[in-house]
Amino acid sequence: MQVPGYKDARNELRAKGIDEVLVYCVNDPAVMQSWAKDQKIAGSLVTFFADQSSTLTKALDVELTHPGVMRALGNPRCKRFAIYVDNGTIKHVAVSETADDPTGDGDISASAAKGMLEAI
Repeated sequence: MQVPGYKDARNELRAKGIDEVLVYCVNDPAVMQSWAKDQKIAGSLVTFFADQSSTLTKALDVELTHPGVMRALGNPRCKRFAIYVDNGTIKHVAVSETADDPTGDGDISASAAKGMLEAI
């Protein structure tokens, strides 16, 4: 959902000084490699990586432990979020979630490219 928007906004992102968009999931590296191929990120400013043991997810306090997610997937995942970091300093954090939509699937605007460009 979010990846195509970031790929499409590459010129706007570069104009704002964004060098790279890192995308990670609580998943294993093989899944992330397959998803990267599917999303055709090679040569783009998007880089995928895996947070297999949720180390980064927990450190950023964006672990998704909603009962519905746990029932469907069996283990915690990561909230849908975006962070703008400038020279190692976090400048903006956006999480796409509501009480009725803990996964942010219904409205990704806060963490989507357009929302982040507006916030930067």
